[in-house]
Amino acid sequence: MPKLPCILLVDDDQTTNFLNQLLLKKLGVAEQVLVAQDGQAALDILNQQGDSPVCPVLILLDVNMPGMNGIQFLEAYQQMSLAQHQAIVIIMLTTSLHPRDVERVQRLSIVTDFISKPLTAEKMQAILQNHF
Repeated sequence: MPKLPCILLVDDDQTTNFLNQLLLKKLGVAEQVLVAQDGQAALDILNQQGDSPVCPVLILLDVNMPGMNGIQFLEAYQQMSLAQHQAIVIIMLTTSLHPRDVERVQRLSIVTDFISKPLTAEKMQAILQNHF
């Protein structure tokens, strides 16, 4: 399978981001991995990318973060006029699979899947097979 051009990790836990970056590098699944510590930083990255169809093609998004959380990010993301909305796959990668959070995210109808932490090689392969 060819490498994805770009993956964006959105999580406030630096250790989680570090381990996920190591895993993605080891698996060789992406040309570039970007990291945002919260939803606002992720929006800033998307705004910097403009209408680039290649970066990111996959967002792995946590729900619970200080500042702008994952749900607030999704609400703001829906309001953006990015041409690549259709091309970006958003996966919730979280420890919070609370029914209330799942319901709120599903109402936004832009999240492709929910994956529980930690990210593993098997989970990443499943994401690639199912969505790319």
